Amino acid sequence: MPRLNLPRISAALLSAGAVISLLLVGCADAETETAAETEPDVSHLDCGHGLPLEQTMASGSSWSMCFSVDPKRGMVLSDIHFAAADREPVQLIHELSLAQMEVPYDDGERLTSDITEAGFGGTRMHSLTETECLGDRLALEIPNIGDGTQHGDSPEREVLCSETQDSGLAYRSHADGMLTVARGDEWRLSTISKVGWYEYISEYTFGSDGSIRPALGATGDLSPVDYTDEDHGWPVGDGDADYAASHSHNVVWKVHWDLGEDEEMAVEQYDAEPTGDAGSQSPVVDGSLTRISEPSAHHGDDRRWWRVMAPDLLNDNGHPISYEINLGVTDSFTFVEEGHHHGEDAGYDIAFTNHDECQVFATRNRGGCGRTVLDYIDEDDTGTLEDIVSWVAIGYHHVPRDEDQSPMEMHWQSFTMGPRDFTSTRADVPEEREGIDGMPEDSEFTRHLDDDHDGSDIDLDELDDLEEPQDD
Repeated sequence: MPRLNLPRISAALLSAGAVISLLLVGCADAETETAAETEPDVSHLDCGHGLPLEQTMASGSSWSMCFSVDPKRGMVLSDIHFAAADREPVQLIHELSLAQMEVPYDDGERLTSDITEAGFGGTRMHSLTETECLGDRLALEIPNIGDGTQHGDSPEREVLCSETQDSGLAYRSHADGMLTVARGDEWRLSTISKVGWYEYISEYTFGSDGSIRPALGATGDLSPVDYTDEDHGWPVGDGDADYAASHSHNVVWKVHWDLGEDEEMAVEQYDAEPTGDAGSQSPVVDGSLTRISEPSAHHGDDRRWWRVMAPDLLNDNGHPISYEINLGVTDSFTFVEEGHHHGEDAGYDIAFTNHDECQVFATRNRGGCGRTVLDYIDEDDTGTLEDIVSWVAIGYHHVPRDEDQSPMEMHWQSFTMGPRDFTSTRADVPEEREGIDGMPEDSEFTRHLDDDHDGSDIDLDELDDLEEPQDD
């Protein structure tokens, strides 16, 4: 099995056309830090008519990918690569986008499928102002299609916001009298689309640790025509009146994986279940991995996550590289269309299928290859998962409140994907921690123990207070 022994990146970065990058450069003089624009090598990207993007983080890790706009799906990111600090980029994802947003109202009087009916691209994708984007506003030719008011032209408009920001404390460890600490940063790409009275922010956040957080934010206004009774809404006017209808935002993201580029891939589900037994101090919880070997749909649960891995591509510890999918907070749902054709219990929180260019949307798909994700699963006769697509369903049930008028405060739904064994240690190991990989041979917590003591009953409350770190 090959190991992912990634060579160091050359210091000479080649020019690569229209690329956006911000490289934080640490100067020899500790009092001086400068931010310098560079034109890094993005020759590994295949963007076609899309826009190549690259961002080097403060830690030295970097992201690169292509940006394009689909009339229905809106922002599409493709050929997504991540490079741990000082190493070359590795492909993670072939394509990432929204695949559907269904909005059913609780009183049963309205149902929209905003991606397939209206779309997030074309004229519905709005140009950005400085207030909406404090970073770089990037332009792309956007065809005048979508709402029927304009036709024919494809003006170049600033529709993509690219901005970096501090993400808080990345790590902290005070050991042997030394404080090791750093802050992280993250790169956010976002667009704004208006569908009816709602306005949506499609956003993807890329962390310096290799994490990816797709998110959809909603603002704009409550429906001016969907008012109902107290069983199906919430009063937003004077007194006990004007019940704005509650509704759901049922969203699915489509992730077409390409982990390691052309490597064999597999999917596993992790579960941790209490056994009912107890050890000397705590309950026993058994963790297990289950291989998902064929196209299928799955539900979330406590202590459950999934990973897409490349079984034959190993890190320096001999572990297969993988990316973990965590659902986070979600109001699970069943798409109305899938409920009609597959039963009321046909919902899923995540599904895995094989890639088919015809299978674009989670529902209301066209082309004779199935209309919904459950159709894709039922009609797949391969019996195996090979070219893996994840369909991640995140629901948000919106019960209006007085504060939603007007405009509504932004509300979000999201999930996360992050590296698991992508590198043998963290992606940006501090110099003083480079020798730690596995059980430490020397630790302030265990060095006083004799050879026959495994340390399992160490009382942390009885350990001596550590020396406070001293300022340089």
